[in-house]
Amino acid sequence: MERLQKVIAHAGVASRRKAETMIVDGKVKVNGEIVTELGTKVGKNDDVEVEGVPIDKEEPVYYLLYKPRGVISSVSDDKGRKVVTDYLPDVKERIFPIGRLDYDTSGLILLTNDGEFANMLMHPKHEVNKVYIAKTKGIPTKEQLQQLKKGMKVDGEYLKAVHVKINSTETKKNTAIVQLILHEGKNRQVRRMFESIGFPVDKLKRERYGSLDLRGMNAGDYRPLKPHEVKQLRQLAEQNVE
Repeated sequence: MERLQKVIAHAGVASRRKAETMIVDGKVKVNGEIVTELGTKVGKNDDVEVEGVPIDKEEPVYYLLYKPRGVISSVSDDKGRKVVTDYLPDVKERIFPIGRLDYDTSGLILLTNDGEFANMLMHPKHEVNKVYIAKTKGIPTKEQLQQLKKGMKVDGEYLKAVHVKINSTETKKNTAIVQLILHEGKNRQVRRMFESIGFPVDKLKRERYGSLDLRGMNAGDYRPLKPHEVKQLRQLAEQNVE
């Protein structure tokens, strides 16, 4: 038996807090009866409806995918392009990506059917480290990279890196390999930040997400997360969310 709001959150309908509001507002039915008591617990055989729509009570699953470039971080695409779920054809649960990686960015992305877990990791205060490796056109100076750490407004949006360092440079080709650590994951954030200091990004890869990395994996590979990995991510997110 699990609390009703947790079951609703796991189904990806809403965050747990939003689910609690829906219950109190009389928008949730259990076995055909409206339930407004937050302490209500339900089992696998109970039928739960939210605003008249039955929810599926799948077992929660968690996967790590090494997303190739040229793939959409979605479950479908109206232009017929490849999406991340195409790489997990054997997974029967209705999974979705947690956050997104841009079409032309490769690297680590998580997929799950656990809406509560996804909402927790995407919470703006979660502060889970995301490590990116960027290949820039041109070699930025230390002073220019410091601008990324200080933060900047780009198109009216405040963008900031937690840590930045140059891993290597190639003078003849005038390129640099730069490591960045972000806490947020705004649309095309790394590319926009580098463009704002005059160094377009040629290639971009997310190498780490919290305690997870891509060791032993090739682009297109996926694997289920181990129970202790899921637990570590929950702890990382929960310690920074009030």
